[in-house]
This record gives sequence, C-alpha cells and structure tokens, in this order.
Amino acid sequence: MLPTISRFGIAGETNVQGEEVKKLDVLANELFINMLRASFTVALLISEENETVIEVETEQRGKYIVAFDPLDGSSNIDCLISIGSIFAIMKKEDNSIPSLKDALQPGTKVVAAGYALYGSATMMVLSLGNSVNGFMLDPSFGEFLLTDRDMRIPSR
Repeated sequence: MLPTISRFGIAGETNVQGEEVKKLDVLANELFINMLRASFTVALLISEENETVIEVETEQRGKYIVAFDPLDGSSNIDCLISIGSIFAIMKKEDNSIPSLKDALQPGTKVVAAGYALYGSATMMVLSLGNSVNGFMLDPSFGEFLLTDRDMRIPSR
C-alpha cells in the first residue's frame, strides 16, 4: 500500500480573523511567500495568514508590495467546493525600509489585482487597471491561456 501524506485537516492554529488554519493554508502561505521572495521583485508581503507584515531581505528586495490570501475558502476543502487565491500588488513609493505604512495606499494605487480559482479547471482573473482578463490553465502546456478578454459585468 502506498503511503499517504496528510495535507488536509487542521494545523492547530488560528489566523488573524480567528478562523482555524488548515494544513493546506500553511502550505499555500509558505509557497506564496517563498516564490514571491525568490522573484526579487517584492519589498513587503502581507498575508491573511500572518499577524504582521513580512519584510523581504535587502538582498532580495524589489519595489512592489503584495497583499494576498493564499487559499481563500479553505474551510470548504472538505466539501470539495472551489477555493482560490486573492492578491493585490502596489508599488513601493520610495527606497526606505519597508513597513506597513507603505501598504496603506488608496485603491487607485493598486497596479494589479486578481484571483485564481482551483477546481476541475484552474482559472485566473487579472486586472492591470484598464481591463479585466480571464485565463485558464492549460495543463498540457503548463501555461495560462487568455480565454476571456476585457471581462465586464453585464448591463441589466
């Protein structure tokens, strides 16, 4: 019999909203943080899973601030309901040591925002300010392909 890895269940912690943290929350948060740090593009990370902001080390620091919920809806994992990730990206306005005050910017300063939904298909919706576009992950290529250009809420 093959061994199983327990990635489900409760991690025994609560997040900043007082919700029970699932093991997949912890894994997703670590992946987001590690990948963003390794990109050399971010100065500050703000995660729903952390009580404080995460300042990126000087030698890896870039000029952006990323706020994210690495796995929104994780309480639905056991029910097989879709879960996703939510993010917003802002530009750090100066070269000072990053702090929470750098992230306290109006929504008009957000340079990109979006979400990804994970389920039978993986979809990402991304806005760069002027439009909103939808992408689907093509597993055969391992890339996101543009499927919905300039998405809009239908008029009534």
